[in-house]
Amino acid sequence: MAEPMPMPRSGATDSTIVTVAPGWAVVAVAILGALVVAAAALDGALSARASGEGGGGSGGVARPFGEAARLMRQRRRTTVEADSLLWRAGGGGLLITAVLMVTVIPLGEWTVFDLDVGVMWFNAMDVLVWALVWLTGWGPNSAHSLVGGYRFLAHGLGYELPLMFALVAPAIAAESLNVGEVAAAQEGLWFAVWMPVAFLVYLLGVVAFSVWGPFSPALGTDIAGGARAELAGVDRLVFETGRYALLAAGAAFAVPMFLGGGAGPLLPTWAWVLVKTAAVLAVLVWLRRRVPAFRPDKFMEVGWMVLIPAVLLQDLVVAVVMVGRS
Repeated sequence: MAEPMPMPRSGATDSTIVTVAPGWAVVAVAILGALVVAAAALDGALSARASGEGGGGSGGVARPFGEAARLMRQRRRTTVEADSLLWRAGGGGLLITAVLMVTVIPLGEWTVFDLDVGVMWFNAMDVLVWALVWLTGWGPNSAHSLVGGYRFLAHGLGYELPLMFALVAPAIAAESLNVGEVAAAQEGLWFAVWMPVAFLVYLLGVVAFSVWGPFSPALGTDIAGGARAELAGVDRLVFETGRYALLAAGAAFAVPMFLGGGAGPLLPTWAWVLVKTAAVLAVLVWLRRRVPAFRPDKFMEVGWMVLIPAVLLQDLVVAVVMVGRS
């Protein structure tokens, strides 16, 4: 792989981002994989603790590895008149989408793609998850799977607009849609401090597009597993890995958008990005069992009647502050 090629940017803030050679994307994928393993191990430990088995050993942190080995030995399921191509494209697409998300996230001063519209790129990827989860439910030609897919779309109608407006607030403050410039604009004060509503709504959106915790009715046991009801073997392993990867990518994107990027004492910038990402990811995994499931119809009321007005008010406050500064 070639040495990173420095490409200073000229924008609203003093941000120096180094665009690395495309081959370094392998490192980004490896870091994402490490975060997925860590999240799965933590989730396994918390599951074992909740069931009274203790957090260590085969019933705790090692549970995801045992489950992965079991699924790799399990035979893939087929159904009558299934659209196998779209079915498996939906399940595998979650993992690919997570990888595409992290390509615009700076690791300190390095990034794979320094897009001028990096914030919009991330937003487009999370919208893509709508289609992928629905295809996973529609592809096997199964009633339970299809119901799960439509449940996810119903949740999407409630969370997507608030999530989009939450991403607008940091962009307004940084006067840029470039992720590196958004991180650089937080020198001295993180956006999470004076944009708490946008930060919380963003985290809610991450949990939602990862089909996680309160947004897991699309995978509910009352519909035999919902969108993943007919997934077995490697197909199910890839789908579950994609969910963890989306959660990790969402946690990583919170760092440059709201938590100051790589800013911090003593440690190098890339280390601070990893530390902050791990902390946010741990909180999201922990919340899985702390918040009850949201019924899609009820959450839609909350999303449209509470979250959208709240985050729009947040955007207005940020805009007024920025006009006052100028």
